[in-house]
Amino acid sequence: MPPSSYLLIRDPLGGESATRLVAGQRLTLGRAPTNHVVIPDERASRLHAEIIPSPAGWTIRDLASRNGTLVGDALLDAERPLAPGDVFSIGRMEITFCHGDPPEALGGTAEQAGTSPAAGSADVEKWQASITHRRAHSRLLDDIGETCEIVPRVGRAAAELCRLAFALGKAADARAIAGLALESALQGVEAAGGVVFLPAGVAAGQPASASAGLEPFATVPDGWPGAASAVLEGAIAAVMRTNEALLAGAPLPGGAATMSAPIRAGGRAVGAMHVEMPSDGRKAGPDDLEFVMAVCDALGVAVENLSAREILSSRLASTADENERLKRRLGEESRMVGASPVLEAIKGQIARVAGTKATILIRGESGAGKELVARAIHDASDRRNGPFVCMNCAALSETLLESELFGHEKGAFTGATERKAGKFETAHKGTLMLDEIGEMSPAIQAKFLRVLEGHPFERVGGSNRVQVDVRVVAATNRDLEQAVAAGEFRRDLYFRLKVVEIIVPPLRKRPEDIEPLARHYLRRFAAEAGRRVHEFTPAAIHALQAYHWPGNIRELRNVVERAVVLSADDAIDAHELALSQLSSAGETGRKSVERPAPFVPLTLDELEQRHVQATLAAVGGNKTKAATMLGIERSTLDRKLARWAKG
Repeated sequence: MPPSSYLLIRDPLGGESATRLVAGQRLTLGRAPTNHVVIPDERASRLHAEIIPSPAGWTIRDLASRNGTLVGDALLDAERPLAPGDVFSIGRMEITFCHGDPPEALGGTAEQAGTSPAAGSADVEKWQASITHRRAHSRLLDDIGETCEIVPRVGRAAAELCRLAFALGKAADARAIAGLALESALQGVEAAGGVVFLPAGVAAGQPASASAGLEPFATVPDGWPGAASAVLEGAIAAVMRTNEALLAGAPLPGGAATMSAPIRAGGRAVGAMHVEMPSDGRKAGPDDLEFVMAVCDALGVAVENLSAREILSSRLASTADENERLKRRLGEESRMVGASPVLEAIKGQIARVAGTKATILIRGESGAGKELVARAIHDASDRRNGPFVCMNCAALSETLLESELFGHEKGAFTGATERKAGKFETAHKGTLMLDEIGEMSPAIQAKFLRVLEGHPFERVGGSNRVQVDVRVVAATNRDLEQAVAAGEFRRDLYFRLKVVEIIVPPLRKRPEDIEPLARHYLRRFAAEAGRRVHEFTPAAIHALQAYHWPGNIRELRNVVERAVVLSADDAIDAHELALSQLSSAGETGRKSVERPAPFVPLTLDELEQRHVQATLAAVGGNKTKAATMLGIERSTLDRKLARWAKG
């Protein structure tokens, strides 16, 4: 006696089920409801195949079906004995022959008649059996030129889809676009009613995802569906599982044909549209299914665009807020603090030159605030809404400096993997500040001069000419006059840059600004660090004002920031200020910054006597050497010494 056996049936629509094979009884498979295993697939014949008992066990035989039965990858052309694990396919069904008892979870039964692998009610099974067409993709949206010959009414369909695309682009929310798409589909196929299901989060502008759960976004007419709820639920579930559009005949007496199509995002079904034809109207065909699919594809793109638009709008709002905060912070950082006469004079210069197109040269020691002056000029000019680009010419080699200033083409040099815009292009309609302009090489100076004079330039490795509108503000702490005399800086570029010159004095030359600057940085860093430090002690103020500040404002800022971070009290004392022992620029030692001795008026004769005596002392009293150093004759020196000795 052969061992007990069963069929494990996998249906993409209905899931898995099992049917037990009864010894001595034949089992049939097909689309007709009279089969033991009903296969609700239009690719299956009404009586498709059978499994019959044999002395060795069970044998499968195809019953001259229209599309055949696949066993593995080969069509079944004769009776074939079944062995455990054999898999055969009928339409979308995949059936495995197994020995033993079926798993209890799959509900295998001893009775064969009328078993169906599809889960759900009898109405759903009838609807599945009535499916006549299915499509994975619509041809209407691929190539209108080709579909004109094979799809009837393609001109009207294309016009309706075009009108729908414009309407969807103007719609403001997901429910509006769902309603527009449904109305278009109903009019295009002359349907009686329909419903559109979309993920619940789409209404709030979230990305479309079927895992969020579906809800009806549009129904026509209100209160629809007209079909049995079980059929509607089964149709939507089938579309979401298979990502295919389905055309089904009237599954119920007095019912109507239905069409269900997926709404895709990223190629996956995230929603579905279900429409029902009038029970007494024209019959739906494959062309109608094509049109409904095309509408759903357009709706899917609109849903994606709407979600992207909502996300972009949210990000833009967030970016605008962040930009506003950064502008306020930048304005606070770039504010010129102080009230010394020197600073007021600089502010006056800025006000006079900001509205002009003149090139400006800012000179001063490192850290004195040259970039702050350049930004103030930009903010006060008519270019304030354009970019402000700052670049240090001393930080790069000649090759890299040229690339950074003028940009380069892809492949211009090793590592140039793509085209790059230079600082001049980046600063178009704005201001370009070039710090340490005196460090620019002579070759770059020549090209830079041409751009300053209004000529177009070419990117490194390119041949296309680029024209820009940029205001240049140059800054340096070098003695450019000495560099010109030494041949290190072009004379013509020097005069081209020095149209307007602004001198920024070092901090030690404007002691009135030290305390206001220190208090400004104290408030700022205390707020940033969340510290309650809010004051300087009198000793700290005295130390700040007595210090020579070789690093200028940059050093003052760092000193205050360190003190705020490390202070344990609510006031900063003198011992908490980390003041260096460096000399100022151009000084040889700390003593050079001490106050000079009081001036004592002298006659020229007294001054000459002191100088000659100091020279003699320096050469050890050797009169010949002293006369040579003084540039006079030895006899002249003797007469002067004799006269001074008598006096």
